[in-house]
Amino acid sequence: MVLSAADKAAVRALWRKLSNNVGVYTTEALERTFLAFPSTKTYFLHLDLSPGSAQVKAHGQKVADALTLAVNNLDDLPGTLEALSDLHIHKLKVNPINFKFLGHCLLVTLARHYPGDFSPALQASLDKFLSHVILALAPNYH
Repeated sequence: MVLSAADKAAVRALWRKLSNNVGVYTTEALERTFLAFPSTKTYFLHLDLSPGSAQVKAHGQKVADALTLAVNNLDDLPGTLEALSDLHIHKLKVNPINFKFLGHCLLVTLARHYPGDFSPALQASLDKFLSHVILALAPNYH
């Protein structure tokens, strides 16, 4: 599944539209992930995971920053996300299925906030992008 020029353009265009609200949407996606997939909370036992908490917002912003970095470096996701991959897979021992859960919840969140823009083509482009991010974060996971 290759990210085509059209996919890249669609993802970049949406990210420009999201602008400074990326952190708001990634925070909402995290909250959805914790609710829909409770096992994901095990990595955050030290945080206040109640909706709207400052700690969830802070982690949501970290996710936003990482995804924005990925959007800005679509041609080298493995290199761009290598440090995050090492942190999440080797140090934190995060099961990569959790990245898929978060990606799914981000798609739902964005579709909810941008229904007029969220065409099947945009969904496919975003899904490909998130799949590539997940592969870059967990390249050797078995």
